[in-house]
Amino acid sequence: MGDVLDGTHSNWEFDADSVLIRFERGIRTPKLFHVLGQRRIPYEALSGAEVVPGGKRGTIVLRARPRVGADPLLEAANGQLSARCDPYALVLPAEKSTLAEYYADELTRALGPDAQSPADRHLVEPPAAPLQFKAYDGKASFDGTAVSFRWFWTGASSAKWKAGDQTFPVSELEGVEWRSPELFNGYLRLLPRGVDPAERPGEPDHDPAAVVFGLGYGLVHESLPLAAAVLAAIRAAETNPAGDKPPVQVARRVPAASVRADPADIAERIRHLGELHGAGLLTDEEFAGKKAELLAEL
Repeated sequence: MGDVLDGTHSNWEFDADSVLIRFERGIRTPKLFHVLGQRRIPYEALSGAEVVPGGKRGTIVLRARPRVGADPLLEAANGQLSARCDPYALVLPAEKSTLAEYYADELTRALGPDAQSPADRHLVEPPAAPLQFKAYDGKASFDGTAVSFRWFWTGASSAKWKAGDQTFPVSELEGVEWRSPELFNGYLRLLPRGVDPAERPGEPDHDPAAVVFGLGYGLVHESLPLAAAVLAAIRAAETNPAGDKPPVQVARRVPAASVRADPADIAERIRHLGELHGAGLLTDEEFAGKKAELLAEL
């Protein structure tokens, strides 16, 4: 096709085998689009295209429909993205309806033979690591090979303080759960490989494999890209040239790698441990052990 179609918040450039979606960075553009920047969507990742009425009067929407399992961003979002943050929707003025219908037909003709079947692998590139964001109870970061949680003394539960800061290698994870911060009790939870779901803590607030969101924490444009990148890395780690899945192994939680920390931060965290100890939530041995770990970071 080789054409470019300009719309609200993005423009689509149609190539021979894919469409390149470039998102604007305007003040009214959803912040998720700012973070995504641009995305190349192979036609084999799509199941169809359609033109529907827009949410505002005088607008229409050219919407591409991705195949189930083709895009790690949408797989992680699991239907929780608002229409305004749909990266597959191009909002156009109503007078461009004929043009939009033309491109919808062109996209439909370009679909692959497996368009109506779920994808057996991710066909769209995930957001690139490293990524990080602040949750209510800790800082989550992903370097491409492992996810790390560093707890905040102001928000983390005593269960998380007892467990200590966490690092989860991608090879020891089987999935990710993301509940939008725009919903009640949002969170990001990692699913360690080989752990029975019945053995996981029921509430994310008490699960060392999860961080919880809150007002101003874990925003969609911060937490969803990380969740998608982790999910894509998990799926990639499950594949190998022989096509065999790696053996299931019981996941272990590895303390986060030590770095030279801010002495004031360490002092504050020790003070919080002392409060937990004084309240009877930590034993003498637990308090002494966690204190020693923190001092070792200096």
